[in-house]
Amino acid sequence: MTTEIKRLIRVRVEKGATFKRDGYGKKRQLSDSWRKPRGQHNKQREQKKAKGSLPKPGFGSPVAVRGMHPSGFFEVLVSSVKELEEINPKTHAIRIGATVGERTRAGLQEKALASGFKVLNARTVKTVSEQETAKKPAKAADKKKSEAKKSEEKKKEEKKPAPSKAKAVEAPVKKDTKPAKKTPEAEEKKAPVKEKKPAKPKAEPAEKTPEGTKKAAPAKTTKKPAKPKADAPAEDKSTAAPKPKTKKKTESEVKKNE
Repeated sequence: MTTEIKRLIRVRVEKGATFKRDGYGKKRQLSDSWRKPRGQHNKQREQKKAKGSLPKPGFGSPVAVRGMHPSGFFEVLVSSVKELEEINPKTHAIRIGATVGERTRAGLQEKALASGFKVLNARTVKTVSEQETAKKPAKAADKKKSEAKKSEEKKKEEKKPAPSKAKAVEAPVKKDTKPAKKTPEAEEKKAPVKEKKPAKPKAEPAEKTPEGTKKAAPAKTTKKPAKPKADAPAEDKSTAAPKPKTKKKTESEVKKNE
């Protein structure tokens, strides 16, 4: 890059103006990207002071440096090796496309550097031999991890059956003990309880029933005293003797009946 080009690039930077849209500071939805004012009464279109300047040819960069990269080369986008043949390495710099894969990128970058081109987006690409060496230790590490996992799984499997057998042995022991306790003792205890409770009430009413009948008979005969006295024999009199004892008629009741 010559001294004249360096000077022109410096002038371009110093002379560069930023043109902002009218009213971008008044409304939030407006950005500072340039839009030409077309309003009839727009102050920026009328070139009033403090309203911002309009783009004009005087603000442009020198023609010799217009569109040039700051490095002093004109930028060209490349995606294949064939495109390098149409470019001059003294005046053009290369930028490799983003869609290019790693394998083609590595070959294209090596060819461009060998032919003397400046690569603006150069990367440190690993060669095929370096990629293979990087993969080998990774595979070895993966094998070690897999072996370690397998050994741990085997240990766990060996430990698991031991408690399972113990549980299987304990289970039938518990089942045998439960019915042994319930069948002989529980049935013997429950049987006498059931026999004693109904036996007491059954025996008591059986003894009281004759007494109740004897007392109930005179109660019924009191309503009709005439019939048993006339028809009953001498034995009935003995039974009729307690009637006046249970209920004695007072003198007041006799008078009322008369």
